[in-house]
Amino acid sequence: MADRISSDHSSLTTVRATLVKSGGLDRPKIEIPDDEADRFPDDELVRVVADDTEYRARIETPLTDDGREIRGLYETPRLARNPGEGENRLGSWVADTGVEFGQSVLVDVVEEGFKYGLREPGERVFYEATESPDEGLADIAKQLDE
Repeated sequence: MADRISSDHSSLTTVRATLVKSGGLDRPKIEIPDDEADRFPDDELVRVVADDTEYRARIETPLTDDGREIRGLYETPRLARNPGEGENRLGSWVADTGVEFGQSVLVDVVEEGFKYGLREPGERVFYEATESPDEGLADIAKQLDE
């Protein structure tokens, strides 16, 4: 069994982000403040755990160049790279929580640049401890996935 780490563990950093509406269809997105942007890679796929499920998400820089944003949670890296091809699970996560647009959500930095956790304020969750693959293995996996 893999080691598990709680969201309140001293080794984790928690970033307070905001759930906002995006686009004409009011889709949810998570805005990460500018002063925390360096904890999140720009235009990279990462793992995001929400409700005990591990998804893939692309971390993006918004048009304003301030902070970072997460626009979707997808079941595979391929779907995260091609969001029109799969279901965005961020909406269902929002629907299952008590968080409303304009309110805070917490993003736990489990492993910077690789794995993050998403949770409601006040909620305590557990994450599986993982180690990011080395660059060579990550490149091979990316090529196979494409």
